[in-house]
Amino acid sequence: MTKATVSASTSVTPKGVYDDVDHSEAPGHGNSPAAWTCVIVMLVGALIAAIAFVIANTPIFVAGAAIMVLGLLAGWVMRKAGYGVGGSKLKNSGH
Repeated sequence: MTKATVSASTSVTPKGVYDDVDHSEAPGHGNSPAAWTCVIVMLVGALIAAIAFVIANTPIFVAGAAIMVLGLLAGWVMRKAGYGVGGSKLKNSGH
């Protein structure tokens, strides 16, 4: 067995997926009317679908899943209308 020294590689290490992310800004957490509407409608749809799953009622389960999709679309439409984070319809009161 030889005792050879291991030298560090001088090649450039590949960049990771998140290396170009700017961490100086607060990420925000979707605290907007659009996000809240989306989440609440999707939770109602998930509740309906879960109850339908337990009672084995396929049409109601599909209706619950459709309500979840509608919630996602409602959030997207509200964000495009200016009710998302930093949207034009929201007043920044400094709180």
